[in-house]
Amino acid sequence: MALGGGTFTTQNKILPGAYINFTSATRASATLSDRGIVAMPFVSDWGKENEVITVTAQEFMKNSIALFGYDYTHPQMQMFREIFKHAKILLGYRLNSGAEKAKNDIATAVYGGTRGNALSIVVENDVDGGYIVKTLLDNIEQHKQIVLTAEELQNNDFVVFNKQAELQPTANMPLTGGTDGQGRTGENYQKFLDKIEKYSFHALGCNTDEKTIIDLFVAFTIRMREQQGVKFQTIVYRAENADNEGVISVENKLLNVDENLFGEFSLVYWLTGAVAGCEVQKSLTNMVYDGEYDIDTDYTQMQIENAVEKGKLIFHNVGDDVRVLKDINTLVTVTPQKSEHFKSNQIVRVLDQIGNDIATLFYSKYLGKVQNNYAGRIAFWNDIVDYYNQLQRIEAITDFISDDVIVEQGENKDSVVVVTNVAPVQAMEKLYMTVIVK
Repeated sequence: MALGGGTFTTQNKILPGAYINFTSATRASATLSDRGIVAMPFVSDWGKENEVITVTAQEFMKNSIALFGYDYTHPQMQMFREIFKHAKILLGYRLNSGAEKAKNDIATAVYGGTRGNALSIVVENDVDGGYIVKTLLDNIEQHKQIVLTAEELQNNDFVVFNKQAELQPTANMPLTGGTDGQGRTGENYQKFLDKIEKYSFHALGCNTDEKTIIDLFVAFTIRMREQQGVKFQTIVYRAENADNEGVISVENKLLNVDENLFGEFSLVYWLTGAVAGCEVQKSLTNMVYDGEYDIDTDYTQMQIENAVEKGKLIFHNVGDDVRVLKDINTLVTVTPQKSEHFKSNQIVRVLDQIGNDIATLFYSKYLGKVQNNYAGRIAFWNDIVDYYNQLQRIEAITDFISDDVIVEQGENKDSVVVVTNVAPVQAMEKLYMTVIVK
């Protein structure tokens, strides 16, 4: 990151930035930004390599063929449909490396991968002279143009044309030689994490059941949250000993899954989208699963209780529905700095939202622009109070008063210290009811 950020123990930071600590209150024993951004790597036989792409839900529905090589309804697109059930934006990264591009004498596929082998070129005589050149995918026309010579050919979303080719009428000329290269390797996942580090997002998906890669994502998450001050949550499958509020571990496996397309860990796709898309004042507790997968919910009451105690997010049956039992993360070790409250994803979302939004406010409006004097600190105080009032209006926090915010000069002339009290609201989860019969 270009600017500093993260948490602090003493006021000794070198880089300009926002350093924000969240801690539990001692006990006896800006503009509110939108949510909905997912970061997710994927293995595919079509698409850009070694590059983060930004795709909105609308773009996915309209342009999935050009982006990913398949129609929106195709089984290959199921993982993206799961993500976009609740996410608004995908920061996607194709893991494949070393993929070969399919080609023929006239054209070369835009991207490497076996999907390029489904492309073909048709050349027909035009009644007015010249040639009609069509690009087909699975024998379905995707693009058509009329030219006099190959030099006039315009590249499209699927192929790059050979301008030196000699055009002759041909019924169908397939592209061949496309390969997918390597996909789910530790090196490729690390490249993704290196690329995604500079982006802002709300939920990061780890789409594998390999322990070493899961551990890699967990370590990345803890480092980004605690050293860089970048607040997001990572969704993994059956993590062991993560013990961190930034990591959510889903326990349920999928049933009847096509192993050639997806693995039993693939509930990660839906949950990552749901976590990213969950509003700051909402909870996923008791949320109905509205995806396409068949989820294994064959757990006893004792197994479910044990899973919750170990910080595992689990789905269960309620009537005909499959629902999220409890919106929790992997934090199990309670400390004076992190109380029981930090186990709740609803509370973590509020705190993460505050951390991200106040940091953005400071970077964009105050850092290097406003003097660190009484007037400047009062302006910063006013913006923070206004921001907290927004959170209170949407019922993300409660009992807030302006006196809960203190803005003072730090130990150095260029530093500002902010201390605030905040009480996040949590959705009802337990009902204890006594009925007295008269």
